[in-house]
Amino acid sequence: MKTYSEQEIEERLANLEYWDYEEGFLVTSLDFKDFADAFAMMTRIAFEAERLNHHPDWTNVYNNLSIQLHTHDADGITDKDFKLAEQIEKIIKGS
Repeated sequence: MKTYSEQEIEERLANLEYWDYEEGFLVTSLDFKDFADAFAMMTRIAFEAERLNHHPDWTNVYNNLSIQLHTHDADGITDKDFKLAEQIEKIIKGS
C-alpha cells in the first residue's frame, strides 16, 4: 500500500475543504448545533467507514466532532484515508 509524502498530502488536501495534515494524520474538527446533531453525523460517518473498511480515530465532546485519519497498517497516509475524508466531506455538505 503506497503511503503519500508530505508534499503529496498537501497537494491532495487542496481539494478538501475541511481537512488539514498534522503530526502524521489527516485531521478535522467540526461543530454542530448540539450533541444530537454531532452524534447523528458520527452515525452517518460510521456506516461509510464500515463500508470502506477504514475506521477513523475520533472524539466527540458535546457538539464537537474531531476526526483523525491514518492508515495504521501502512504507518502513513494512503488512498484509504483520502477516500474516507472525501466521503465524510460529502456527508457533511449534504447535511
